[in-house]
Amino acid sequence: MSRRSNRPAIRFISAVAVSALLTGPAFGAGFGIFEQGTKAMGMAGAYTAQADDPSAMFHNVAGLAFQKEQDFAVGLTYIYGADATYQGAAPFPGPSVTAEQETLSAVPPHAYWVRPINDRVTFGLGVNAPFGLTTEWDEDFPGRFVSRRAALRAVDVNPSIAWQASDRLGIGIGLVGRFTDVQLDQHVAAFNPLTLGFADVGVLKLETDLESGFGFNLGLLHKVGEYFSWGLSYRSSVDVDYGGDGVLRQRFTGTPFDTAVAGLLPFDQDLPVEAELEFPQMASLGFAFGLTENVTVETDVNWTGWSSFEELTIDFVNDDLPDTTREQKWDDVFNYRLGIAWDRGQGRQWRFGYVFDETPQPEESVSPLLPDADRNGFTIGYGFEGNKREFDIALMYLDFDERTRARSFAGESDFFGTYQNEAWLLGLTIGF
Repeated sequence: MSRRSNRPAIRFISAVAVSALLTGPAFGAGFGIFEQGTKAMGMAGAYTAQADDPSAMFHNVAGLAFQKEQDFAVGLTYIYGADATYQGAAPFPGPSVTAEQETLSAVPPHAYWVRPINDRVTFGLGVNAPFGLTTEWDEDFPGRFVSRRAALRAVDVNPSIAWQASDRLGIGIGLVGRFTDVQLDQHVAAFNPLTLGFADVGVLKLETDLESGFGFNLGLLHKVGEYFSWGLSYRSSVDVDYGGDGVLRQRFTGTPFDTAVAGLLPFDQDLPVEAELEFPQMASLGFAFGLTENVTVETDVNWTGWSSFEELTIDFVNDDLPDTTREQKWDDVFNYRLGIAWDRGQGRQWRFGYVFDETPQPEESVSPLLPDADRNGFTIGYGFEGNKREFDIALMYLDFDERTRARSFAGESDFFGTYQNEAWLLGLTIGF
């Protein structure tokens, strides 16, 4: 591993932090992204009880305690939404309506720097993007009055420190600084007395400032023996208060109704808005078993506290438009991961994995804003470690269960139908 000056590593990690905010976000369970290191990704994220590369800062910070050389790793995960379709249902918008989401293509990066302080203490600095969301529909999609486009971007800066309490026990702690913004676009309808129906009269675009929130992460890693280890990792919730502006652009119907609407709605003005979001806490428990000298199997259980996401409220500060509240009422959920690492000698390793990921979203809140579902993920990965370089590559296929909405929360309008999604993820990390 390189022992050169620390400055290039710090500058590069800063650049990755900026690029993470410039990159379009992706989707995971809810709006989480668990793929924050390619070695772990090859084992479907079953990595809590190993955490033996710099991505330990995300998967289990205690793993840093056993890393005794300076290391720097940088990588990305290319996420491609291969298929995302919608089939309407009665009473609205009706079974004749079909649509497809705009193709999602995103490349969230990650970067980690590890620096031993002494024989027992190791420092780490990480940058990654563990949450994100993008949904986008065609301008003529009937659900455009619910959401035409939604994007949430979040990047974490995660300084960490770990202590090797004994030859077999590591303990770690880190600070999480989250920097995030949100964009929401939707169409606005108004009742037209000339036609006795609703007309599409405007497009509302909301964009928050880059805001921040803070939390922490903890980890424990116990290497019981040569062939068994277990780990426990926890990441706290992070509260973020958003402030920003919206603008309402008029859509013309070509009738006298345009003049009436122009006098009623605040078109082409800055509309200050506020919102808040509590990102969920997460915990992972993992057990790794050495079946042979060359084969390690790990199984993890991950819990995410999504029940904190009760509602999404957009507050128009100056009462330019009515405040909007959408019930969410998400649930706490688990996901289950199985990973296999197969050493082939000379620094080469094959990896395989499977994950079942529960959706936290109840049927009533499934919508064009976010149509989430249970999903099954299958992974394969390969890694090579030489004297001065490490290289990891992994491929994941995510197959989402078909998700149908046929009921609504009390007082909310119906937008019924069935959503189907699938995605491919390609990860690449280089260490030196």
